[in-house]
Amino acid sequence: MRREISLCMLLLALPACWQADDTPQTPAPTATPTPTATITGDVPGGGARQVSEETDTFLFEYSYPKAAGDVPELAVWLDQRLARTRASLAADSARGLAEARGDGFPYNKYSSSAEWEVVADLPGWLSLSAQLSEYSGGAHPNYGYDTMVWDKARKLPLEPIALFTSAAALDAALGEQLCEALNAERTKRRGEPVAEGSDELFDACVKVDETNLLLGSRRGTHFDRIGIQIAPYLAGPYAEGTYEFTFPITPELLATVKPEYREAFSGRN
Repeated sequence: MRREISLCMLLLALPACWQADDTPQTPAPTATPTPTATITGDVPGGGARQVSEETDTFLFEYSYPKAAGDVPELAVWLDQRLARTRASLAADSARGLAEARGDGFPYNKYSSSAEWEVVADLPGWLSLSAQLSEYSGGAHPNYGYDTMVWDKARKLPLEPIALFTSAAALDAALGEQLCEALNAERTKRRGEPVAEGSDELFDACVKVDETNLLLGSRRGTHFDRIGIQIAPYLAGPYAEGTYEFTFPITPELLATVKPEYREAFSGRN
């Protein structure tokens, strides 16, 4: 499973946040007074949704596009994630406020945002990506990405990597090309090449399943592109930002797709 920087971030590189069953969780009790909240958002029931909520302790933003909201089952899935993330933020910010007061430190308002966007809308699939951001009082916000593909026929979400025979097979087909592209971009950003054979953390190659993997389409009929997003702290320090790459679906990559999903892909470029 890929590493992702998401709302359960520590180093923004752990895959523990993605769940197909995103049942909202009950927030932990808090000792803070009920804050005055400003809430804006579309009423669920189809179409795009954008929610913005600001209280005395946190700022929460969450949105998804019309293509996702028009699929009832997908809208429920996304709304469950919304509820779970908002509940977690409320509990974490309450604890943060209590700790700051107890230690005599000023409290910096927590924040969390998730913005889902369409990567590809195919006859049988909807590919989505999300940009995530979280701030919990540190030196700077942390940010990262999430991704999923919605199977329109079976009405269920899948991680893109689940459409391939194995992470190892996908890495064998794409890993060397990804490593070369990553090191070329590292060289541009750092002003010097990565030392050959270096065992430094931010010089190592990154496996495909450690990244945020996107399935895209140039023609709108089949998946014919693989997008790679590598968030900070995985391939480089925070200051280097995100590394992003796009690769065509080659015959070698097509061979790593599970047979039951192969019709959704095209190796023509």
